[in-house]
Amino acid sequence: MSKKIGGVVALAAMCALSLFLVNCGSSSSRPSGLLYVLTQGSNGTGNAVSMFAIDLNSGNLSLINSNASTCATAGACGLPLDIVLDPTGAAAFVLNQGAISSYSVKSDGTFGAPNTAWTVTAGDTALAIARDAGGNFLYVITAGNPVVGPELYVFSTKPGSTTLTLVNNGAADLGFVLPRVPTALSAIAISSPAEELLFVASSKDLSANHNDNTLSVYGVGSDGTLTEKIGSPYATSTINPLSALAVNTNVAPQNNNGGVFVYVGAAGNASGALDAFQVCTGINAVCTSQSDVDNAKLLPVGTSPTSTGQEPVGMVVDPTNSFLYVVCEVSSQVFGYSIFGTTGVLTAQNPANVSTGSQPVALAIHSSGKFLYTSNSVPGNISAFTLSTTSGSMNSLSTVTSPPGPSGMAAR
Repeated sequence: MSKKIGGVVALAAMCALSLFLVNCGSSSSRPSGLLYVLTQGSNGTGNAVSMFAIDLNSGNLSLINSNASTCATAGACGLPLDIVLDPTGAAAFVLNQGAISSYSVKSDGTFGAPNTAWTVTAGDTALAIARDAGGNFLYVITAGNPVVGPELYVFSTKPGSTTLTLVNNGAADLGFVLPRVPTALSAIAISSPAEELLFVASSKDLSANHNDNTLSVYGVGSDGTLTEKIGSPYATSTINPLSALAVNTNVAPQNNNGGVFVYVGAAGNASGALDAFQVCTGINAVCTSQSDVDNAKLLPVGTSPTSTGQEPVGMVVDPTNSFLYVVCEVSSQVFGYSIFGTTGVLTAQNPANVSTGSQPVALAIHSSGKFLYTSNSVPGNISAFTLSTTSGSMNSLSTVTSPPGPSGMAAR
């Protein structure tokens, strides 16, 4: 590790640039990307954003620094949970338990000083964050407090902006009150009909209906207001959903032969499972009416659920939406699947899984589709993997030590 850092420092000196290099020398001689990793520190200190350089020839990581704080006021935001990047690369947002911190991103990839973009309502705790592909909305789910209960918040923004505007969704604090305890969320834009959809996985129903273990579907208006679709929520076949990811396979190489699917990772009683749903986006043999399309009706895919590891806490898809990767905290593994673009059916890769460091809590994929990383909370390191862009298969690289308590991560 010290030799690698020393080499980077020497190269930086030659190029008369800062420590981090994106385009030092020719791109063919030393290309590099960025991996941002949130770290929760220890004993209440050390909450930070750590930056790693990604060597795009090998996928290997080099720690650059851990200088960016996750909160404008030290100790006021709670633990950092997740990070999302603006599609332009000019802004980033960190979700803490008690606040969202926003950052301008400099040309070398380093963060400016954190700004408090939003503070969680007193007594509540943020759980998860998601961003739409266009960079126009951010979504946050919270655990709730005894007065209001769980809520879903929508923030409008603009690509490249660090400013968030909270959309009024009815509650006194402008949130959308949820009747179920949320665990995960995912957003996707569809073209037919043209609409943004938001999917929220839940483990417990707080109403008299007792529809535990569900996936809810919301339409997002152009102003960010939410409407739950008729027919929502939909039951998952496995208990304790932990993660969710919406995928549109109508991109190359599938093109117009694909569909829109939602995958839900659930803990189950012992081993984990993946539930798969098809979203009705057009009238066909299974989506038989315009009402099915208007309400984004969900239909189970194939023989869903598909088996996976214990506690599937996160999912990502490759840039072609052909391969799904699932990180499992208790079994300390990443599982890989090929997505059949027309039906959404998952097929295990060969090998079906690879081992990570202990207790991985997050994963990120580089935009090249060639490298995958997991954030391992115990003892505190990052596992790296190469990916085949043709088969999706995974191969392990070296594990890199991180500052204590790595959590959410994002790559660019």
